[in-house]
Amino acid sequence: MLKVGRGASAPPFLVMDVIAAANARQAALPHGAPHVIRMEVGQPGTGAPQGALDAVAAALRSGDPLGYTEALGRPALRARIAAHIRDWYGVEVPIGRIAVTVGASGGFPLAFLAAFDPGDRVAMAAPFYPPYVNILTALGITPVILEAGPDTRFQPSVAALERLDPRPDGLIVASPNNPAGTMLHPDELAAIAAWCDANGVRLISDEIYHGLTYDSPMATAAAFSPNAVVVNSFSKYFSMTGWRIGWLVLPEDLVRPVECLAQNLFISAPYVSQVAAEAAFDCHPELQANVARYRRARDHLLAALPGAGFPHLSPAEGAFYLYADIGDRSNDSVAFCARMLAEAGIAATPGVDFDRTRGNRFVRFSYCGPEADMQAAAERLRHWR
Repeated sequence: MLKVGRGASAPPFLVMDVIAAANARQAALPHGAPHVIRMEVGQPGTGAPQGALDAVAAALRSGDPLGYTEALGRPALRARIAAHIRDWYGVEVPIGRIAVTVGASGGFPLAFLAAFDPGDRVAMAAPFYPPYVNILTALGITPVILEAGPDTRFQPSVAALERLDPRPDGLIVASPNNPAGTMLHPDELAAIAAWCDANGVRLISDEIYHGLTYDSPMATAAAFSPNAVVVNSFSKYFSMTGWRIGWLVLPEDLVRPVECLAQNLFISAPYVSQVAAEAAFDCHPELQANVARYRRARDHLLAALPGAGFPHLSPAEGAFYLYADIGDRSNDSVAFCARMLAEAGIAATPGVDFDRTRGNRFVRFSYCGPEADMQAAAERLRHWR
């Protein structure tokens, strides 16, 4: 019997199974039947901004071979990312600390491999983005789960960190977070960053939903700690999921390790995606129009879902998710979501994807799809019990 590595035992990212079920449901519908409303995945309903597409078209016509770039990315793109950080947060980050990655999903293993060793312990609050745990586990790193609830907006707190014994080697935070859409406010993030530095804990800050914020100010961990790793992406605010392009802001001691890892694991992010990403920074008016649509969808669902049987919703300060407590209706979120898809034609994600101990009583709704669908979803749910 040949050996199978521990990475082969990684659990599925359950939302991908929901996508497959929703696709099958849609394909089976008779002609003219109401379509499946997709609220299961964080896939913006709009594509890459027009300026990014124009830049790619020009690059394709140029005759440039569009080959490998430096492992840390094209210098011009890294400079634009540094300018973006300065413009949004007032923080100066030299381009030497910026690494372009194959999406945030490609950034996480680079950060984890550079910062941690097998056997290290990395904490995070539940509910959490499932690949955090799955990637760490595949790398032999132990996740440490902090149960967070509505009292801390599903976010970690310094008080919860103080209760950890022994101290973890790392901490992952996400603001806005997936699945709840809640944020660490600037003073909270600053306090957590200070706690991490004081206790020798490496802070990993997932900031891929920055730009998608509504009522609360956003802050970057790079403003509060020179030791933090910031993970960001062009997938969400910039609406470029399929381009697989993101970036890391690295502390000085991790730049060369990440560069060497990237050289060996990925060589470089795709050239054409880097061209598109650089041009996307000139497209804020179009992107802000997307944010306005998400805000309208959020406001409508926050007002309508309580009357449709979902009265317990997360505050939804950012991103494009609502985390709904369905404990008064079901204690099996997988079965509940399957029934919602079959009977109401609405695809949503079971909470067990994000919280393996309490997620059976939660459902995540994504509201980044077409605005008309978000309006229709609330009406369908009002007639479905």
